[in-house]
Amino acid sequence: MPGGAVVSGLALALSALLAAPVAADAPRAALEVAVRSADGPVAGARVKVGDAETTTDAAGVARLEVPAGRLELVVSREGFVDTTLAVEARLGAPVGVEVELSPTPTHEEEVVVVATTRSGRHLDDEPLRVEVLSREEIEEKMLMTPGDVVMMLNEMGGMRVQATAPSLGAASVRVQGLRGRYTRLLSDGLPLHGAAPGGLGLMQVPPMDLGQVEVVKGVASALYGAGALGGVVNLLSRRPDDEADRELLLNQSTRSATDGVLWLSGPLGPRTGATLLASGHRQAEADVDGDGWADIASYGRGVLRPRLFWQDGAGRSAFATAGYTRETREGGTVEGRTLPAAGQPYHEALDTTRLDAGLFVQSPVAGQLLATLRAAAATQAHDHQFGENRERDRHDTLFAEAALRGSAGRHTWVVGAAIEHDAYAPTDLPQFAYTFTSPGLFAQDEFDPAPWLALSASARVDFHSEYGTAFSPRLSARVRAGGWTSRASFGTGFHAPTPLTEETEAAGLTSLTVAGPLVAERGRSGSLDLGRDVGPVSLLATLFASRVDEPALVDRTADGLRLRNADGRTSNSGLEFLATLRREPWSLTASYTWVSARERDGATEAEVALTPEHSAGLVAMIEAHGKGRLGLEVYVTGRQRLDDDPYRTASEPYVVVGLLAERRFGRVSVFVNGENLTDVRQTQWDPLLRPTRGVDGRWTVDAWAPLEGRVINGGFRVRLGQ
Repeated sequence: MPGGAVVSGLALALSALLAAPVAADAPRAALEVAVRSADGPVAGARVKVGDAETTTDAAGVARLEVPAGRLELVVSREGFVDTTLAVEARLGAPVGVEVELSPTPTHEEEVVVVATTRSGRHLDDEPLRVEVLSREEIEEKMLMTPGDVVMMLNEMGGMRVQATAPSLGAASVRVQGLRGRYTRLLSDGLPLHGAAPGGLGLMQVPPMDLGQVEVVKGVASALYGAGALGGVVNLLSRRPDDEADRELLLNQSTRSATDGVLWLSGPLGPRTGATLLASGHRQAEADVDGDGWADIASYGRGVLRPRLFWQDGAGRSAFATAGYTRETREGGTVEGRTLPAAGQPYHEALDTTRLDAGLFVQSPVAGQLLATLRAAAATQAHDHQFGENRERDRHDTLFAEAALRGSAGRHTWVVGAAIEHDAYAPTDLPQFAYTFTSPGLFAQDEFDPAPWLALSASARVDFHSEYGTAFSPRLSARVRAGGWTSRASFGTGFHAPTPLTEETEAAGLTSLTVAGPLVAERGRSGSLDLGRDVGPVSLLATLFASRVDEPALVDRTADGLRLRNADGRTSNSGLEFLATLRREPWSLTASYTWVSARERDGATEAEVALTPEHSAGLVAMIEAHGKGRLGLEVYVTGRQRLDDDPYRTASEPYVVVGLLAERRFGRVSVFVNGENLTDVRQTQWDPLLRPTRGVDGRWTVDAWAPLEGRVINGGFRVRLGQ
């Protein structure tokens, strides 16, 4: 096909650009590999370099003769995680290489932190706490909501996906009680969803082509600059296998939602592979409680995302992606109905067009040095209708980063430079336009002074065009003793405030005024966790605390909304607890989160609205590999303070129950998912509609509980290829 020829041509061009010629009669060099673990030398480990292969002796040492030059070294041993690294074999004296193997986790998959911390280390070895959602867990959530990642993130401990615009279904991720604008959403380490993805970014990411999700909670400005004051969510793509793989998923729900997702994957050559995601999603408008207002907005969305992968086996690799999203959403009064308080209909709509492209290249240079280059560009256009007000805008993001990673003894270090450009151009309200350019320099050092201790220090300096220079350090440590593992971390960072907040996501910018020049929001966070495995049970407890000084707040006044910096701070503290029991074919996970989040403005202090103090979850799953799975979920959400709600000042606690069943028949699997089987709806307690229009122009209160009620969805998934 012409498209296949173009992709193949690009792959060959990329291979020719990055591949270095290798002489067939390259001279041989001596390589001495010392393999050890936390308990000492590892004997009998398999060491492979190109066509040379041997095993380590009783002292954990292997000696090989290999072609001179840059090569890929693979070390494997039963009971340990396979380790791959690039080595430089030189003529003359034997080249010594030290490799430390990590034991295979008993109850946790062999997970490598791919992009979030830049070090590429095994999850268990990271000093910084990184929470990882595996492909298997992603697949479970994909059967529940094939069109977006909202449920997947909402059910992770300490995270809450909060509805920001009930009229259109927009939502943002709150990490440990901090507002959603402080959470950085990345795709393969790149800001493909923009510097400020807004409340609809999560609703437009199908999980079919995700291979892993990495989450860092707390201030992460030392790694990713201004947008990561609350944490980072990094969505990592699935990689192609050696054989062609094709998947088709079709889904239909009782609330008239339809999803069709196609994923193609396979090799284009000996060094090159590609994947393609193509999906279409439709939701019909639904007035669940019969009051004339759409509790579920209608939408139609199409997503197209090709990805290209290349690697040469000697440590050099490249990844390129592009994406296109087109969506229309409509909400407000249903056809033929009017607002009781106004006697006329109210229409809300949003058209979104987004284009993005990203590139990641890495290559060994001299010795143990690895050079990486990341680049991304994204543009997003909105046409928003808030009743009688129309707001059109365009949001552009450009990003580039170059880094160098190396190791010396027990140190693994990274240095680099990055620049990000963020421009917002509202057509109808040009007074809110802004253009930010922020170059930065960063450095990181991970040090393993002893098998039981790992330390990490990172720092970043950003030179923001609007808010000046900001220094963001972070320190982390991991300690192992007596079967226990503990991590401690502390960091500081900053956030560049803009008119785009959760309040303006719901009400628009028409009623907004900005009270004088804004200043950067400065934050700090710390965490301490302790965990261990006891037989088939894994236990983890985490204490955390964060503080944001002079946060940007939105006041509701008689004239509308007013944005300003608070004379005070937003703070949160709390506890997360996670217990997991895995015994094939069963798994049981229990989680609990306590959050105390408060906002102080002058002499006034209050709880952060829409943040439950207590939440808990219980997930039970039984899975027969190759046959199917059956799962039960129970989630409890506690009381939340409400802001500007004429019916109440605090929400009611509620319990949501879900049930998932999947049965596989060869390459076809059939699934049925029951969500919110207890039929919890906010409108069972109070109306969603306000008795009078709010000062910000809205006709609805905030969403603090589900609006859609009980939903049953089901469909089938076809796997062709492997």
